[in-house]
Amino acid sequence: MTNRPAFRNFLLTVLASTLTFFGTAQADEVFDLSPEQPARIRAEKNDAAISAISKDFTFVSPGKFTVAVSPGGPPLATYAIDAKTVVGADPDYASAIADSLGLELELVPVAWIDWPLGLVSGKYDAVISNVGVTEQRKEKFDFSTYRQGLHGFFVKSDSPISAIKEPKDAAGLRIIVGAGTNQERILLRWNDENVVAGLKPLELQYYDDEAASLLAVSSGRAEVIVQPHAQLVYIAARDHNIKRVGTLSAGWPDRSDVAITTKKGSGLADALTVATNGLIEEGVYAKILDHWQLAEEALPKSETNPPGLPKS
Repeated sequence: MTNRPAFRNFLLTVLASTLTFFGTAQADEVFDLSPEQPARIRAEKNDAAISAISKDFTFVSPGKFTVAVSPGGPPLATYAIDAKTVVGADPDYASAIADSLGLELELVPVAWIDWPLGLVSGKYDAVISNVGVTEQRKEKFDFSTYRQGLHGFFVKSDSPISAIKEPKDAAGLRIIVGAGTNQERILLRWNDENVVAGLKPLELQYYDDEAASLLAVSSGRAEVIVQPHAQLVYIAARDHNIKRVGTLSAGWPDRSDVAITTKKGSGLADALTVATNGLIEEGVYAKILDHWQLAEEALPKSETNPPGLPKS
């Protein structure tokens, strides 16, 4: 007698492996994951940013900008095909900031959970690794914003759904979301609004892994998948069977930003904000985001320590 759950998991594993093997080759046509990064966008030295560095600040290594990054996955940061060089949008951005400060970039790959301790203990000058600004984190760290923190609404490529911008657009839809995530919290609020307005409730679905979620969308068991935007951008490039129909701020209804993170009071944050605004004005910033298909996440300007997500 066949063990159905076990057999189903086996099929999903095979499917995931097949998608990864063939899909990665397709994604490489869009995203360059080579260690050389010949198309990396470089920046000019920014004297105003250099002048904004506190006289009391000392870099971890003289002449270098030492930055922690977590290789969590493309397009933000991942290991190149040599399995040791970290590439992606965050490394490219770190490189442009280093150029602005007239320094050589030194990337330090770390597990995402380890960056706070490493930063406080002085192992690196900054963290550029998709860290969102929160009021709780602001108690220990300074922030210089460089991207919007977005989740993405993606649907099957041939789906009739064309746009999801507000709660009423999602009424009655079957939506895959991660349990206990920020996006689930927001969608539950959307559902409450729709019910009060007399609209159909959202049907939230939960799956154990990404392969099962994508299979649910492709088979029609679900209509929408909601995950961090950058993750879905890469999957769309890899698989060619889902498309973006909207984005959702991590701080909905307010904007929530991702920021360069530095030790609180270190004296580097303002300089990094000046450097980022220089990159925005020069067009380098937009080129980096376009290169990694993240233009949706662009900020109009960088800010030092803006309002963050409230304490839960």
